[in-house]
Amino acid sequence: MTPPLASLPTEAWLALAALLGLLVGSFLNVVIHRLPRMLEREWQAQCEALAGREPAQTPAYNLLTPGSACPHCGHKIRWYENIPLLSFAWLRGRCAACGQPIGWRYPIVEAVSSAAALLAVWHFGATPQAAAAVVLLWALIALTVIDLDTHLLPDRITQPLLWAGMLVNWQGLFVPLEDALIGAVTGYLALWLVYHAFKLATGKEGMGYGDFKLLAALGAWLGWQMLPLVILAASLTGAIVGIALIALAGHDRARPIPFGPWLALGGVIALLWGEGLLRLYLGP
Repeated sequence: MTPPLASLPTEAWLALAALLGLLVGSFLNVVIHRLPRMLEREWQAQCEALAGREPAQTPAYNLLTPGSACPHCGHKIRWYENIPLLSFAWLRGRCAACGQPIGWRYPIVEAVSSAAALLAVWHFGATPQAAAAVVLLWALIALTVIDLDTHLLPDRITQPLLWAGMLVNWQGLFVPLEDALIGAVTGYLALWLVYHAFKLATGKEGMGYGDFKLLAALGAWLGWQMLPLVILAASLTGAIVGIALIALAGHDRARPIPFGPWLALGGVIALLWGEGLLRLYLGP
């Protein structure tokens, strides 16, 4: 007997993916906003403890508590004001209580998360690969925005992402497990070596350890063979954007540009089109 879900047409799977992507995108907005603040609170508490002081008692603050509220007036967001995309359009991009603008980032993250789910199902079909790819894409979206905001790639996302890559490839979902293991080690060491060579030559730090961990995670998901493509795509896009920001927007050359978003973009390219690009480069 065929399971009901297995008989769904492709269009239905795409619609389900788009809807789920919108819902997850709404949650990703919470992660993007709160996780760096949660980490900052933890670091402050650790500093107080190291200094021998009792950490200040603060209200609970995590991904679930307190409920969503307007950052300007504290208005508690009601459920019908928190429907992905629709609420933003209905409220015309403003808080229902104080009328202050709601950042465009919220609907953009929701739309991109939905598009990522659609793209994964369209590319891989209704398969376990699609389900795993969607998880990877959603994690990369959160890491990208957090890095753009704070120049941080939190261990709470990169490290589970690395182990998840090992697990999904336990039975070779994307690549054989040995390729995933070598990819994780090689990904970390590649940027670790670049970091220390740059620091030795200039006395400056060219990137953060979060970049090492992100590339290690991508190596665990995609295998060591995809790492050159990820690094090449990340370097080219990062260089193009950096040059454009300096030339067109007056970006301060001394101000660092996060590398994580470009590594994430390289990972997306390798995930969806890597095999075709490698075949095109290496030939039949």
